[in-house]
Amino acid sequence: MQSVLLFSGGLDSRVLLQKLLEDQQEVFCLSIDYGQRHRKELELAKSVTKKLRLKHEVVSLSGIHSLISGNALTGTAEVPDGHYQEESMKITVVPNRNMMMLSIAIGWAINLKAQAVSYAAHRGDHSIYPDCRPAFIAKMAELATLCDWHPVALYTPFSHFSKTMIVQEGARLNVDFFETWSCYKGLDVHCGTCGTCVERREAFAEAKITDPTIYLKRAA
Repeated sequence: MQSVLLFSGGLDSRVLLQKLLEDQQEVFCLSIDYGQRHRKELELAKSVTKKLRLKHEVVSLSGIHSLISGNALTGTAEVPDGHYQEESMKITVVPNRNMMMLSIAIGWAINLKAQAVSYAAHRGDHSIYPDCRPAFIAKMAELATLCDWHPVALYTPFSHFSKTMIVQEGARLNVDFFETWSCYKGLDVHCGTCGTCVERREAFAEAKITDPTIYLKRAA
């Protein structure tokens, strides 16, 4: 089976990549450069796919950057510190990001005649990101079967997983977590205090798995 994977270089998509490989799928990795300040994730995506000798494409959305820049990931707003579930994290929502990325991935899958597009949305994203909710996933899955004569399945095995469960799955699959990126602040190491860093730290602690991440400082 062939699958196009939306591969950000983050922890979730890295674990999903390893799961697809365990299932002996032929994986085509797709990373999207949408002007994110945390470009370290793209560097790690390139490094991992090169090491695994996988097909990897990086698509730039630079032409629409100005249209989606009123947020903390692609604009000048400050990335907030604190827990991932707090209201302040909504400043990190990039308008319609997942629909744009999935549309490109589905188009590539159709061109390849691949059977599926895989992406690693998980339960912890639902309250912050509208385009990670099960209702959104269901609609995109339907559209992926209707937009072309070649139907594509949308594979989202982590949609009901917590971050802790993803870390546990990654440990089972022997994922090198050091080769993944979560922090939104665009530093050389994880800041340790933004919502995604806090969520990452908590997931490793709850999973009782050693966290290899280098953090600039501890969360308050």
